[in-house]
Amino acid sequence: MKTLSTLQLASALCLLGGACRLNTELPPEGREQLAAALDRAEITIAYPPAHRGDVVDEYHGEKVADPYRWLEELDSPATREWIEAENLVTGLYLATSSRREKLAQRLGELWNYERCSPPVKSGSRYFFSKNDGLQNQSVVYVADGLAATPRVLLDPNTLSKDGTVALGGSTISEGGRWYAYGVADGGSDWTTWRVRDIDTGNDLADTIRWTKFNTPAWRKDGSGFYYARYAAPVEGAELKAKNQDQRVYFHELFTNQDEDVLVYERPDQPQWGFAAQVTDDGAYLVLTASEGTDPKNRVFYKPLEPTTESGGADKLVPLLVDFNASYEFLGNQGSTFFFVTNLAAPRQRIVAIDVAKPERANWREIVGEQQDTLQRASLVGAKLICNYLADAHSVIVVHALDGAREGEIELPGLGTAGGFGGSIDDQETFYSFASFTSPPTIFRYDLATKTSELFRRAPTTFDASQYVTEQVFYASKDGTRVPMFLTHKKGLARNGANPVLLYGYGGFNNPLTPSFAPSRIAWLELGGVYAVANLRGGAEYGEAWHEAGTKLKKQNVFDDFIAAAEYLIGEKWTSSEKLAIQGGSNGGLLVGACILQRPELFGAALPAVGVMDMLRFREFTIGWAWESDYGSVKNPDEYRAIRAYSPVHNTATGTCYPATMITTADHDDRVFPAHSFKFAAALQAAQGCANPILIRIDVRSGHGAGKPTSKQIEQAADELAFLVRELGIN
Repeated sequence: MKTLSTLQLASALCLLGGACRLNTELPPEGREQLAAALDRAEITIAYPPAHRGDVVDEYHGEKVADPYRWLEELDSPATREWIEAENLVTGLYLATSSRREKLAQRLGELWNYERCSPPVKSGSRYFFSKNDGLQNQSVVYVADGLAATPRVLLDPNTLSKDGTVALGGSTISEGGRWYAYGVADGGSDWTTWRVRDIDTGNDLADTIRWTKFNTPAWRKDGSGFYYARYAAPVEGAELKAKNQDQRVYFHELFTNQDEDVLVYERPDQPQWGFAAQVTDDGAYLVLTASEGTDPKNRVFYKPLEPTTESGGADKLVPLLVDFNASYEFLGNQGSTFFFVTNLAAPRQRIVAIDVAKPERANWREIVGEQQDTLQRASLVGAKLICNYLADAHSVIVVHALDGAREGEIELPGLGTAGGFGGSIDDQETFYSFASFTSPPTIFRYDLATKTSELFRRAPTTFDASQYVTEQVFYASKDGTRVPMFLTHKKGLARNGANPVLLYGYGGFNNPLTPSFAPSRIAWLELGGVYAVANLRGGAEYGEAWHEAGTKLKKQNVFDDFIAAAEYLIGEKWTSSEKLAIQGGSNGGLLVGACILQRPELFGAALPAVGVMDMLRFREFTIGWAWESDYGSVKNPDEYRAIRAYSPVHNTATGTCYPATMITTADHDDRVFPAHSFKFAAALQAAQGCANPILIRIDVRSGHGAGKPTSKQIEQAADELAFLVRELGIN
């Protein structure tokens, strides 16, 4: 959505209930005066009509109406008409902001800085991605040595005119000979893989289709790779098709996909998903099987012969198949496999298993469970680099393979470190560090000398020294101690009048750690406070913290978020009128549920790509996989818990809900866009006051991954303009 013309602004007044006779030939200063006047105006919105159907479902003896079921038919004429009408209302409403254009300009300046990923080494070559600033997609580079001049390996910006074709993953063969890369179109999770000759820069004819959530694993000799795919969906149903019955194949280079060898399938377990890895020494294929988003998984392996794959599931050896914990494969030394696991360790530990004698009695604990949560680890240079979460920020500890602690990698401050890739033979690794006010800085770590050196620092167009991040702790409804990060200008007065944007997620074992985003800097420059609450359901304190926010305990997550809002108000950071909440995906559900449960507590809400219809989420794409967190409507107790907070089913007619702008995308094939459509229609119908209920439906976009820079800036400008108006920010 872009800034609208004065003529469109005049139409906005007609649509929104104002005077229709305007002089459309206004000079710039006149347009500014008009927009400023609109900022102060009381606007009444005429929402597009959304007829109520007569669909009724029955769950465990309870009849539940679903009046907006028709919005699930995304391409029907009625739905397309409704989408266009809603986008027009939202676009014209945003046109009444006198600040949007300047906000978009400032966001463009903040986004315009060089940003790079940590280099990855293969053979003597180094690979990294870089964005010069406002490029829609980052460009992949390769250098023939650390000091060599990089050259472009792949520029995704050349794959589409509007920047909506994105890199959906990549992997490099041993020695840096072949580059397999996935391409995602229009924000879809569906990824098509191709192979590029790194020497020549030319693509092979090899094409792999119908993959999601999967990265190929090269054989050590570079002859081909293992990958998992789904059956091709019915034509026209790609966006809606359920993602089940994934199968593992081996693709030999220079052959067609229909010749790929089936390696493993489980038709008796249609909900199993697979991830393949090949050990650094090339001796083993390791296959992880998971069910939905449950962190528990199974592990199989098989020795690899120095020839191409011949197939046969009977060749896979079950190693960890009790489905009793999570097991993340790190690497091997001969027949000894190293895993991060939460078995008998909710905050995780590292164990070694000799596949020649895999009985649990023979396991060796290498790194025991610590007070901090082991978020991830890597095996590089015969060292275990452990990335811990200490109250939701990174602490990095290095251990020898026998478990001996060799010290910490000192980080610049309170933030998030990532990277630490490499093989067991490498003597260097690269990592990034970011905070709420500093973009990722890249460091090179020498494993022999145990020292870090600055490799690349991103320049910025703002003064980070003006801001500070602090961490506070507050009590939730049941007394649970919950951490929260607060970032704001130094010396900010706690007078109850500050605009605050409170962000949350709380689910799927995902932690919220400090991260950098230009849109947040723009918010801080407006005098706002940016708050991140580390709710139950995430991974901040291990599996127990995660489970405390799932299924029958999901209400804990909403209680934690509501308690964060009450803390911010009680401690005079803000007031209800100045408090906005934001979250995406599972966080969109969080925002939707909270504005229904405590509408008086918030001044504005930004739920993005949310799971809003909790009775039908399993019916679309990968939604069935979320039952491990949400529960199933087939279970009577879980149904009652879900029904109690499902946003689509809990709007109350005549209630005054806070100003809300729902955001989604027409190509979101992870959280089906009808979730947001139905919630918008229900909330608009129920709204009992003049606070706007808007929905912004992006086109050629998906759940968020790969969204071009231009679209990110447009959406951020719209969201900030909405908050500036609704929170009364000067």
